[in-house]
Amino acid sequence: MRTVIQRVSQASVTIEGTEKAIISLGLLILLGIEHDDTEEDILWLCKKIAALRILSDEAGLMNLSIQDIEGEMIVVSQFTLFASTKKGNRPSFIRSARPETAIPLYEKFVETLRKESNRPVQTGEFGADMKVSLLNDGPVTILMDSKNK
Repeated sequence: MRTVIQRVSQASVTIEGTEKAIISLGLLILLGIEHDDTEEDILWLCKKIAALRILSDEAGLMNLSIQDIEGEMIVVSQFTLFASTKKGNRPSFIRSARPETAIPLYEKFVETLRKESNRPVQTGEFGADMKVSLLNDGPVTILMDSKNK
């Protein structure tokens, strides 16, 4: 399981012209699910994200977690995080989990992140054509992979 975590001062997800999610200060999390990911991967990532100190304190230092600032989060499914570009010019997504595997894990990830962070978590819509807008704060972008603990 892979995440791209972006510290944002605002972010939103729009689907077919309708705003599905919108947050101010917090985290935009792109989530890629691999075919062999498990609930163990979910728990490890969610615990790390909930405690991740990448938000600024009064001195402008990255010392605060999403819990500390009572921030918000959006999680967006992103199967392209497992793209392989080794051969040719068209990426292969063979490592990405199929929807029948990925959807329950995506839903469990969102539920677990809410529980671990005790913060609201909004979402996009799995498999939808989404327009994601963000104002990256910093910029701060963190990559995490549950297979690289």
